[in-house]
Amino acid sequence: MLTANPSRSLLAVPIAPSTRIVGLTSAILATVFSIAYVLAQLAEWLGWLGSRGGPESGSTPLGLVVLLTPSLLLGSSFFVLIVSVHQLAPLERKVWSHAAVGFAAIYATLISMVYFVQLTLVAPRLAQGRMEGIELLRFIPFDSFLYAVDLLGYSFMSVSTLFAAQVFRGSGLERVVRWFLTANGLLLPFLALQMYVHSFIWGGALWAVTFPGSTWALAILFARLGTSVHEVVPPRVDDGSQATMLERRAPHHR
Repeated sequence: MLTANPSRSLLAVPIAPSTRIVGLTSAILATVFSIAYVLAQLAEWLGWLGSRGGPESGSTPLGLVVLLTPSLLLGSSFFVLIVSVHQLAPLERKVWSHAAVGFAAIYATLISMVYFVQLTLVAPRLAQGRMEGIELLRFIPFDSFLYAVDLLGYSFMSVSTLFAAQVFRGSGLERVVRWFLTANGLLLPFLALQMYVHSFIWGGALWAVTFPGSTWALAILFARLGTSVHEVVPPRVDDGSQATMLERRAPHHR
């Protein structure tokens, strides 16, 4: 009888090559997109993208494009990364990873709608000075409908990383992954309550460290994982026989 070892290292368990490739690629992409967003946000707060600067000013069309393009791409890459973590999780921890996938899907859906609307509708209309009728769709920190939706999305991301952290029980690199994912999850109140307490944005800004740290640690982990290749051996057919597997299994009627 096999018993589960809840503390066994994931690095010792071979995984499918496709899981390793998809996990590594999505982790690298999530890291790149998140760092690109962080740099763009710093430029926005410094007023380099045409806004008044600071965390409370609305963005220019240029600012929306520079800020939200990597953010839009981040949603899908993070979702695929969490799916890869779910594939990596041993059976006794899949309840945690499955919950992480669910919350990641909600996050990706919410923020993708917000950023796609901004990039395809709001930014072009803002550049043309034609905002009549779509004022509700402006993305203004602390004072707009879509900013609240965005905070909700990132709150679900935090919950997702809290669940995903439970997959990693080992020491060394797994402990680093677990700490980063947990730290990112603990930013939840700074995101969910930011509409009420604007100064929480500075606590939420720690995301610039916790999230890229999580994804880069996961990239290293996926890179170090071993793979298990299972060859599919075709059924042997006796010399001179043209029978297919189906024919060989089918009953003979005389």
